[in-house]
Amino acid sequence: MSAATHQEPSFRDSVDMMFTRAASLMDLPPGMEEKIRVANSTYTVRFGVKLRGEIKTFTGYRSVHSEHAEPVKGGIRYSLDVNQNEVEALAALMTYKCALVEVPFGGSKGGLCIDPFEWEEDELERITRRFAYELIKRDLIHPAQNVPAPDMGTGAREMAWIADAYKRIKSDDINARACVTGKPRHLGGIAGRVEATGRGVEYALQEFFRHPEDVAKSGLSGTLDGKRVVVQGLGNVGYHAAKFLEEEDGCKIVGIIERDGAIVSAEGLNVEAVKNHVMENGGVKGFPGAQFTEDGKSILEHDCDILIPAAMESTINLGNAERIKAALIIEAANGPVTAGADEILRKKGCVIIPDMYANAGGVTVSYFEWVKNLSHIRFGRMQRRQQEAANNLLVDEIEALTGKTFSPGKRDKMLQGADELSLVRSGLDDTMRISYQSMAEIWHSRESEGVDLRTAAFLISIQRVAETYKSLGL
Repeated sequence: MSAATHQEPSFRDSVDMMFTRAASLMDLPPGMEEKIRVANSTYTVRFGVKLRGEIKTFTGYRSVHSEHAEPVKGGIRYSLDVNQNEVEALAALMTYKCALVEVPFGGSKGGLCIDPFEWEEDELERITRRFAYELIKRDLIHPAQNVPAPDMGTGAREMAWIADAYKRIKSDDINARACVTGKPRHLGGIAGRVEATGRGVEYALQEFFRHPEDVAKSGLSGTLDGKRVVVQGLGNVGYHAAKFLEEEDGCKIVGIIERDGAIVSAEGLNVEAVKNHVMENGGVKGFPGAQFTEDGKSILEHDCDILIPAAMESTINLGNAERIKAALIIEAANGPVTAGADEILRKKGCVIIPDMYANAGGVTVSYFEWVKNLSHIRFGRMQRRQQEAANNLLVDEIEALTGKTFSPGKRDKMLQGADELSLVRSGLDDTMRISYQSMAEIWHSRESEGVDLRTAAFLISIQRVAETYKSLGL
């Protein structure tokens, strides 16, 4: 075991170290730093479910990091790696993330120590419903107190089971659908939620490339068009981010890392084709026209312009940070770069767009879904046709005054009123733009103090949480 491995901080320690680095640059009231840093509470539940002729015992967690705003918000992940420290670190990141993008939630996170692929769908449903019951009876799932969402190993299916379990227990709660987000559309979900985190990654990169002075700091230039991208993890987030960057921004996906290894192609990979191959074969091995390597993590070090770690935490660490060649890293996963690796990369001149901003698309659209559930009406229902009628009058008047007509395609676009999906995308794009601009302003003004984008994000988040606590009398 190398010395570097011995020095590597845990994921939770990395989050705390990054927090402390930012807090040391602030003038907080005595004790405020500690109050914000520590988790308020963590519940461990152990429950049994009779499966395959015997009682199986499962361990789950729900951590509440900060209740400066309520409800608290954060996903539930299913993984054999779930543990208390991981859940508490993820809950802390949720607090800072929500504060940064101005979503009015505190931070929370949940996890169940389970491999979801080991169980049949009906078995997984029974496990999920029992886990939900354990959390619901402790008010750790509640529209006004604690609102989970999908995370690694979970999705709309699990959220539907949880929402139904809550409704059965709290049958008199008119806002029951708002107890979780990330639900299927027909059960109160919202258009654009499935791809929200990946779409947020795209919007974050688009905003970064709108600032030539920031792009220059990474050693890159120009636009996203033609940029070489390596993506680690072709799950929900990585797939959508890569797909949008390839199809809409002209990026060249030169490497994709999955569980069984990685594939590379200097000519670029068709993300949709790779995804279909993974679904059919369980991995990227054998994908035609690409070079395969079983040592997937080595492709993190592949020559590229943009690296998108979209899998697990701590994948870029002291062991490989020196060999990372990417000029720009955008953290689509939670905590993919350790504190030690972060320092090495910054010294090398690599720009890191931090996770608490880059993957905030999920919680932002979750917020929209929660608001939709509380208002009991889909976005656009009241105003869409009125907008179309007003646009039609305007277009008719322009054509009458000019004596010219719009082409059919342009006319249709001009007349179209905003539906739910376009409103969600507009709200997400606005959120990512404004949040980046607030980070960049601090980055530029305090760069001489060693402030980078991550530290700037923490400075904004900590300040907003501290101000809320002060207003509450702390």
